[in-house]
Amino acid sequence: MQKPMIWVDADACPNPVKEMLFRASERKSIQLRLVANQLISYPPSPFIKAIRVSSGFDEADNYIVEHVNPNDLVITADIPLAAEAVEKGALVVNPRGMVYTPANIKQTLTMRDFMEEMRSSGVQTQGPNKFSQADKHAFAKALDQWLAKLS
Repeated sequence: MQKPMIWVDADACPNPVKEMLFRASERKSIQLRLVANQLISYPPSPFIKAIRVSSGFDEADNYIVEHVNPNDLVITADIPLAAEAVEKGALVVNPRGMVYTPANIKQTLTMRDFMEEMRSSGVQTQGPNKFSQADKHAFAKALDQWLAKLS
């Protein structure tokens, strides 16, 4: 069986999350792929690679979905991408530590679609809160739980 990999929807991923992933990749010798439509900087490592996709809509998402395998870890705040990755058997965590599973992804996608509909009809909605220490800790906990399952 192939060793699981970590896939990152890297365009909007907060730097503290990427830094945690860099350290985890090195410490555990896990392949980490940063997928984005812009240049992403990362430390030199045999385990870490950036994949630059064209700038079209959902190109990074499509690349991740095409290459992700069951038991891989996907880091994304994109709910439709999360749904597709969960469907393929991956564990998905958003940068704030929310874990998406087959048990909660449909409800999360429905809520996302509802909010999108509200915004498109002119209703003002709040954007996401600023990335906080609590978010960083929640992400670290979810990452540690996934890494512990690999041992």
